[in-house]
Amino acid sequence: MTTPRSRSADRSLEAAVAALRAGEVIAVATDTVYGLVCDPADAAAVDRVYVLKRRPADLELTLLTAEAADLGGLVEWTQPALALAKAFWPGPLSLVLSVAERRLAVPRSGSTLSVRVPDHAHLRELLRRSGPLASTSANRHGDPPATSAAAVRRRFGAEVAVLLWGGRPGGVASTIIDCSVTPPRVLRDGPIDGNRLRGFVQG
Repeated sequence: MTTPRSRSADRSLEAAVAALRAGEVIAVATDTVYGLVCDPADAAAVDRVYVLKRRPADLELTLLTAEAADLGGLVEWTQPALALAKAFWPGPLSLVLSVAERRLAVPRSGSTLSVRVPDHAHLRELLRRSGPLASTSANRHGDPPATSAAAVRRRFGAEVAVLLWGGRPGGVASTIIDCSVTPPRVLRDGPIDGNRLRGFVQG
């Protein structure tokens, strides 16, 4: 049975997908912080994210997906990366991998791509409908990430086409591990305790 609440959520997802397909930037809740997302195949939309965030051109975006399988052809998996994904996805862990033969508008100039499967049911449903999305935290560069829909509204207002509410995230940006090098190297500490990662990052 479809409830009024689920119908409302479904309409919100439909509006979000329509905006993404129109080349718009939208804001979404993740399991960590609110983020700005767009179609990673649309170079103009990706550029728009950089303009909105005032993000330096040399900092790449992260690719969010509903499932690890959605990354087929986009990145080159290593054994440590596969083990990390199996252990911590969906969750607050971003893996940096070398790009493969299937190219998008991200990365813009580099040869590696940060990828993640978030542990957020509403966002993963969006990702199932939209496909992978390029993302970055919803804040101006140098400011703290937004952890509420109200904070996103204050900072961006009508600059984002849709604000997809999804509760209050955990508030700590994801741990980032570079798996394009051997052994893997932690680039940013985050919600996952370092002791849980030690066996994956030591040579």
